[in-house]
Amino acid sequence: PAIDRQFGDALDAIAGALRLRHDWDVAGKMGLCGIALLFSGAPGTGKTMAAQVIASELDLPLYRIDLSQVVNKYIGETEKNLKRVFDAAEKMRCILFFDEADALFGKRSDVKDSNDRFANIETGYLLQRMDEFSGISVLATNRRKDLDEAFSRRLRYVVEFPVPGVDERQCIWEQVFPECMDTTDLDLAFLAKQFQITGGHIRSIATNAALQAAASGGKPAVSMRDVLIATRRELDKLNRKSGADAFGAYYSEIEELRL
Repeated sequence: PAIDRQFGDALDAIAGALRLRHDWDVAGKMGLCGIALLFSGAPGTGKTMAAQVIASELDLPLYRIDLSQVVNKYIGETEKNLKRVFDAAEKMRCILFFDEADALFGKRSDVKDSNDRFANIETGYLLQRMDEFSGISVLATNRRKDLDEAFSRRLRYVVEFPVPGVDERQCIWEQVFPECMDTTDLDLAFLAKQFQITGGHIRSIATNAALQAAASGGKPAVSMRDVLIATRRELDKLNRKSGADAFGAYYSEIEELRL
């Protein structure tokens, strides 16, 4: 699959950067500083997990940037916060992970007032620090089109995370419940084929189904009915159809529920 190739190329690039810098000693001559990656895809497609995989592969800590602690409405404070983040990352040799990156790396706007001018100054400072940062940074977004083009040019690799297909969804369903839980009642093939949702939503459904099953007592087990109820509630949250067409032959099991 394309995502496997893209992700594999990104890992190879990181390993290559370390060799260029430490073994070949030519990174500076080639103008290579750090490695910036962009993970783009719908919510729940595995972008955060992929960043964790990279950190695990490199045996480096992953530092997730809390944008609420970085972005500040007061003039100059955002730049100060960003400076602290990048300085700390340089010293600690950690991977910077910018989740919902479009909120921080968004397109610069035409200057109509002082707020626009200072917002563009913040973006300019961030571009400068990205250029100077010698480590690894991962940006994740589900709104790639909202990223400033200047940031896009600085990205070494872009990995697109698609919504999983039927086979991928079945694989996720098969692994989402702990082995100690009895799942023999589940029709995993039906769940994978019928509901076109991401891995994040599958995990949410599995967790909610397990919570309801545990509340009723008994051995660690989850029933098809538990999962169907949790699925309907997840679809309702997503404003997706959750009637007879969605549930097919299993609709009778939840038809009488007042959800």
